[in-house]
Amino acid sequence: MVVSVKIKPNAKQSTILGFKDGCLIVSVKEQPIEGKANKAMVELLAKHLGVAKSCVKLLKGAKSKLKKVEIECIEENTLKRLLGGDVKGADL
Repeated sequence: MVVSVKIKPNAKQSTILGFKDGCLIVSVKEQPIEGKANKAMVELLAKHLGVAKSCVKLLKGAKSKLKKVEIECIEENTLKRLLGGDVKGADL
């Protein structure tokens, strides 16, 4: 499933904040330098969802705060329950 994600780098702590306007808001401690924030986002999502990092793929937005992330290896119902929001397939 593809999810729209808005990332907030340089945060005090890395956490998933929930959904706002159809976007999953994720804050990470890392700076957006050399893909460090993107890597931290993938690791955080994988850990929170209980899937391997290889199951969370950045599709679009490597240099943007707005991203499209594909999450595999998990059923849609489980994904919705774990993210606690209105998970909808994102338009590419």
